[in-house]
Amino acid sequence: MSQIVGILLAAGVSRRFGSDKRLQPLADGTPMALVAARNLAAACRRSIVVIRPDDTALAQLLSEAGLETVVCPDARQGMGHSLAAGVAASADATGWLVALADMPYIQPASYRAVLNAMQGGATLARPVYDGLPGHPVGFSVEHRGALLALTGDQGGKAILEAQRTALVTCPVVDPGVLKDVDRPAQIGLP
Repeated sequence: MSQIVGILLAAGVSRRFGSDKRLQPLADGTPMALVAARNLAAACRRSIVVIRPDDTALAQLLSEAGLETVVCPDARQGMGHSLAAGVAASADATGWLVALADMPYIQPASYRAVLNAMQGGATLARPVYDGLPGHPVGFSVEHRGALLALTGDQGGKAILEAQRTALVTCPVVDPGVLKDVDRPAQIGLP
């Protein structure tokens, strides 16, 4: 049976953070990428975490938590390659809920809000908090070809811009949909 699959992009190199932020413990001691993956998995029955070929420690951590990983050989070439790898690994999906490993503060309810919009027929969906668009972003299967064609550091933004009238926004009460962690000082901030 086909379904909407969660894709967590976790193949970045943390240039601005100064170390591997995906493994950075949050306030409760849990690594950032694991928190983000668990929150996504709470909404999507099948979730895939896209990682780099050299991510031995992260792969083991995710595997021990029962999470599925996909290795993107071209991950260092940018987010587009990682997203395309996640889509390719879930060819039977009816859509994808795309999230980022450096956004661990997104609550499962926000993932479910976007998922519900997708299940209700939206071809593109994303949460909105306080009037600002956030993550995760939902893409229906009609965007499969465009997602598979992504390269470089361009994610799904061009698809969203080209299809603005199709975008369904999902108001949420979760500031976590706007909060990505680029620097150590941003951990734990509201």
